[in-house]
Amino acid sequence: MSPAHLFGVRLRSTAAASTQHKEPKSEDAPPDPSCTVLEKPCEVELISRRAHTERQRISIDFDNTQEAYKSKDMMELLRSLLVFKLCTIDFLVDKNKELMDLSKKVLGQRLFEKLMKMTFYGQFVAGEDQNAIKPLIEKNQAFGVGSVLDYSVEEDLTQEEAEKKEMDSCFSCLGCMDHREKKYKAHRQFGDRRGGVISARTYFYADEAKCDHHMETFINCIKASAGSSVDGFSAIKMTALGRPQFLLQFSEVLVKWRRFFNLLASHQGKDGMAILEQKLELEQLQVFGAKSDIENWFTGEKLGSSGTIDLLDWNSLINDTTKISNLLVVPNMESGHLEPLLSKFTDEEEKQMKRMLQRMDVLAKHAVENGVRLMVDAEQTYFQPAISRLTLEMQRIFNREKPNIFNTYQCYLREAYDNVSVDVELSRREGWYFGAKLVRGAYMYQERSRAAEIGYEDPINPDYEATNRMYHKCLEYILEEINHNRMANVMVASHNEDTVKFTLEKMNETSLSPTENKVYFGQLLGMCDQISFPLGQAGFPVYKYVPYGPVNEVIPYLSRRAQENRGFMKGSQRERSLLWKELKRRLFSGQLLYKPVY
Repeated sequence: MSPAHLFGVRLRSTAAASTQHKEPKSEDAPPDPSCTVLEKPCEVELISRRAHTERQRISIDFDNTQEAYKSKDMMELLRSLLVFKLCTIDFLVDKNKELMDLSKKVLGQRLFEKLMKMTFYGQFVAGEDQNAIKPLIEKNQAFGVGSVLDYSVEEDLTQEEAEKKEMDSCFSCLGCMDHREKKYKAHRQFGDRRGGVISARTYFYADEAKCDHHMETFINCIKASAGSSVDGFSAIKMTALGRPQFLLQFSEVLVKWRRFFNLLASHQGKDGMAILEQKLELEQLQVFGAKSDIENWFTGEKLGSSGTIDLLDWNSLINDTTKISNLLVVPNMESGHLEPLLSKFTDEEEKQMKRMLQRMDVLAKHAVENGVRLMVDAEQTYFQPAISRLTLEMQRIFNREKPNIFNTYQCYLREAYDNVSVDVELSRREGWYFGAKLVRGAYMYQERSRAAEIGYEDPINPDYEATNRMYHKCLEYILEEINHNRMANVMVASHNEDTVKFTLEKMNETSLSPTENKVYFGQLLGMCDQISFPLGQAGFPVYKYVPYGPVNEVIPYLSRRAQENRGFMKGSQRERSLLWKELKRRLFSGQLLYKPVY
């Protein structure tokens, strides 16, 4: 990898630029409905860049139930209606775990699994293993919908067990220096990171062998994606690949250096994108100590050819030529000295951090070799600066010829637009493919509660409407970038029809054809088929997140789907009303025995 030339950006992917884009505050809005009601079909005029003279008018009718559900037989329709109805009953959702445990005891394992496959498991999970999921994947593909495979087995831990694992994995054996920021420390009351989270899986560190097991699971998903589709995706979480202590510490280092860099840049009258032109020479750090001390911290391994500071060189780290602990040094604005974030690392901690990066490198190489794009999921804000920065480093290496690595941006964050715009700008200047998945976000309640309890600024937008505006703002920026140079790519991961309609309208305005495969759409298996399948049959690249795994081991996933759908179904009756509409249509047209043909 080439030496660093952009110190400010090298230190930051999720950290906001100095120019802040604030959203106006309004009253709290209700939770995100699964599928916002659209009164009229979304008619989109798309212009192929390969043939500007030909105008193709595509009408996406999200009310056409015959098209939306043509991949489903009658039993599947009835199952969807039953499951969505059950998801509106508070007692069943609140006690779903206890009720599933009771059903297993009363019915026995065999009958319990049969019941689950007829209801929740059959609705939201594709099958038990890679062979069992093939029929569903092939059927969806026949109707224009691809798959993002996700092995959804989770540990079934008690809250006490989860808290203990988190505290053990986030505490250095030799202790922390006093200047650690409280946001980037582990706190027992928030040790169970599952709290308030219903739409994302949570991993807890056990040991290095468990992380290796997670890596092998991800590799199997990558290979299965390669075997099931021509243009597949696979998703990973970084907290599954190593001890979260490193993500906490590295996030704090990145944020503190970003503040320092912005301070120096502001003294020179630079802000916004102008900061990207800034170089930080070694001499500028002399205010933080004697030259010999500075050179001890910033050796040749961390200096570019011009002396520009570069805190991370991917290849040297994964090849054991650089100690990660040497990176975790921060400028102390009060004392005027550079200080280590930790007093000392044990050899085992150093090895653990190194292994985490090596696992990421292995996964990226497997994805490229198998022709599968790798999506790195977003996580909590106290991990995210490190996650985004490490993902950006992989993009620099593996996105030179095409977009193999995708980062995830959570648009409920106040700094989401700054993160997207700076990363897009960096990719443009360095000449690699930008890949993004846009989501609204999965950790809102937990993030707000943690910020209020521990005492730092709430990172979340003030309300749902502000998040909608942020999502559309980020999306529009990326679509404009695609229109300019065709080296940006985005997955619109949303169940919101208004957002999908907004995307289609912007594609029309920028003459972006779906056949160019620059804009993808994503929804969860078993949800919002009236969005996914009409898009797929109209030629848009659309994907379902396809969970799989043994019945007993995906119960935590099913529990979250029940909770998530309760909010969706109460917020909007749309999906159930469309299912009833299709059921009646088949009844009156004599198609009760309809079987999909593909």
